Amino acid sequence: MLLTVIAFVVALGVLIAVHEYGHYRVAVACGVKVERFSVGFGRALLRWEPKRQHPGQKTEFVIGAFPFGGYVKMLDEREGPVAPEERHRAFNTQPLRSRAAIVAAGPIANLLLAVVLYTAVNWIGVQEPVATLARPVAGSIAESAGLKGGEHITRAGFDGDLTPVQSFEDLRWRMTRGALDGRDLTIEVAGEGGRPARELVLPLSRMEARDADPQMFRKIGVLAPLTRPEIGEVMKGSAAESAGLLKGDVVRAIGATAIIDGQQLREAIRASVDNGQPRTQAWQIERGGRPLTIDVKPEVREEGGAKVGRVGAYVGAPAEMVTVRQGVIDGIWRGVVRTWEVSALTVRMMGKMVIGEASIKNLSGPLTIADYAGKSASLGLTQYLVFLALISVSLGVLNLMPLPVLDGGHLMYYLWEGLTGKSVSDAWMERLQRGGVALLLVMMSVALFNDVTRLFG
Repeated sequence: MLLTVIAFVVALGVLIAVHEYGHYRVAVACGVKVERFSVGFGRALLRWEPKRQHPGQKTEFVIGAFPFGGYVKMLDEREGPVAPEERHRAFNTQPLRSRAAIVAAGPIANLLLAVVLYTAVNWIGVQEPVATLARPVAGSIAESAGLKGGEHITRAGFDGDLTPVQSFEDLRWRMTRGALDGRDLTIEVAGEGGRPARELVLPLSRMEARDADPQMFRKIGVLAPLTRPEIGEVMKGSAAESAGLLKGDVVRAIGATAIIDGQQLREAIRASVDNGQPRTQAWQIERGGRPLTIDVKPEVREEGGAKVGRVGAYVGAPAEMVTVRQGVIDGIWRGVVRTWEVSALTVRMMGKMVIGEASIKNLSGPLTIADYAGKSASLGLTQYLVFLALISVSLGVLNLMPLPVLDGGHLMYYLWEGLTGKSVSDAWMERLQRGGVALLLVMMSVALFNDVTRLFG
């Protein structure tokens, strides 16, 4: 819990500070006087005024008690009287291009931060599972395409443009993009025993996926990398303990079905329920090199409205891992590409939610962000940096949305001014601001509701 809180607060602080620094730095470069730079709202926990500042600047830096946001307060005639000798330094008196640049600088700073973070991860390297597939879910797209389990994927891509697959997580990302964009994914399977590689097409365009959730991957059929069908830690009082299963047991068959990987074993356990009642099955296992047969009766749990089997043990050995690391130039380029891909996917998902083609369940709020902050931090530095990059992209894209209370809304005002030569009237500005606040509150309420149902539902 403490790690989650610390990781969440650090993430918020970094992302907000970078966003506001973008506004601040471009404002200073444009000759606008910045009166206050604040990370957080409410009572000031810490405030200082650096002795060395840019000429003409006397900015107060503040850390507020309430961390959900920040602001850069600039000299502006609309917010208070401005001395005649400083009028040329007020925000509202600047040329249109300067005002637009200052407003756009915040979201752009977040996108640049994502590039830096993804680049750092590419340089540091991260341990990820090898792209060797477990047996696909029965009746899934992957099974229909001809995958049986054990295949090693070397390349994948869209529209015939295949590029190397570096890890299982890389493959999952491409599947996610294909499913949500409605595009078929071509994969190249490495040949075995001297046979040539072959290509298969996953027809993801048929899915009409609305949510990036576990059910989407179940429909695709690729849930996990290949693992040994081995029993790990056994919980006390569980069905596994009652049956006599021990840590290190390797499952070779359940009934007449041969078991070749951990994912297949997990699916077999889930399916060992008939009409809501557990089904006792004979498990053929290998223990210390000796074959044994054990009768196992699972426990029944409800999951997603369906009754599934559980044995109360960790199922499947750790997957084979590979270190994914890039060189200096390639790492930077891949950081730019990943930021662009995540940004484009975020925009498309937002558009689909607006027109009803994607579920609003994809909206996440502070509880989900905090949960993922803690989980990623517990997995190590690189995973936490990936999390920060993803949230930074989301913050940048969200702030570019044309809502009046966001940076994108102000850019829309400036677009109107550039096209008509007239600024938006105060009356219309007030109406738009009220509408924007109302819409933003609705979005925040939906996101918070999704958080509660996702975490506690």
